[in-house]
Formats: sequence, C-alpha cells, structure tokens
Amino acid sequence: MTDSGPRAFGASIDPKPHAYDPAANPELFEGVLARRMIAFVIDVVIIAIPPIFAALFIFVIGLVTLGLGWILFWFWWPATVMWALCYYGVTFGGTDSATLGMRAMDLEMRTWYGAPAYFVLGAVHAVVYWITVSFLTPLVLLVGLFTERRRLLHDILVGTVVINNPFRAKVLRRTSM
Repeated sequence: MTDSGPRAFGASIDPKPHAYDPAANPELFEGVLARRMIAFVIDVVIIAIPPIFAALFIFVIGLVTLGLGWILFWFWWPATVMWALCYYGVTFGGTDSATLGMRAMDLEMRTWYGAPAYFVLGAVHAVVYWITVSFLTPLVLLVGLFTERRRLLHDILVGTVVINNPFRAKVLRRTSM
C-alpha cells in the first residue's frame, strides 16, 4: 500500500461558491422581500382552510355523538402540523421549488449554491421558520433588510435563498436596460 494521496469517496469538501450574486444579477432580488410577505399570507390561508373545515366537521360529529366525537380534537393539532409540513415539503420539492403563494408572486427557493429545493429541505425550512419566529419575531424580518441577498434568518440557518423566478427576472432585466 503505497497510496499516499487523499482517498476519493465521491464527495468534495471544497466550499461551493454562492450561485446568485446580487451585484451581477440584481434582478433576481428586486422586490423579493415585499412579495415574499404577500406570498406568506397566501400560504397561511391555504394551510388554514383544511384544518378549519376539519375542526368544523369534528365539532358537528361531536354534537351528533353527544360529545364522543370531540375526542378527535386530540388528533386535530398533530394533523394540522403534519398537513403544514407536507404542504411545504411537497411544494418546495416540486418542479417550481415554490409554495403556491410564492408561485403567485413569481418567487422560488433555491439552495445557496443554486440547486432546487427538495421535500426534506422544504419541511425543515418550515420548522426552522416557525421556531425562529416564535423566539425572534421582529429580527427574522429585519435580517432581510441588511443581507445583500435579502435572506431571512431561517434562510441563512437552512442554507436557502429566495429569488425571482426566471420569467420575472427576465422581464426585470429587460426593463432595466
């Protein structure tokens, strides 16, 4: 065994450069924070509708069964959390790498090195978002005002960046010339 060089194991330890440079491509970040807040409101409405209907259904079942059906409320909260995690995981893991609200606002989420999002990243992004908002509500939004890529605190922690989708970036690039 005279092999003195490093062993190749299929992965590189070299740091990857940021894929999105705000100086070279400002159209990717133009107006992202404001439209991201609107997208969040749209997503909250979409996420809230099924649990609201489920709660109404459980309430009616509880009335019909003289209170016995209200036991289902014990499962309502965990089911709501699972629904939200699946919503974020499936939508971020889809071909557009964006929730329905983000699609409506022409946004998409990418990893900091440019790869599209995937299911687990979307679910983890949602969990980290809700944890950071629970403890640091105003700071989560303020961080985006001071970062060059308009990343929020949970984006930095998870390693993602939200940018304009290619169509919107192309339109902004054309209008800025």
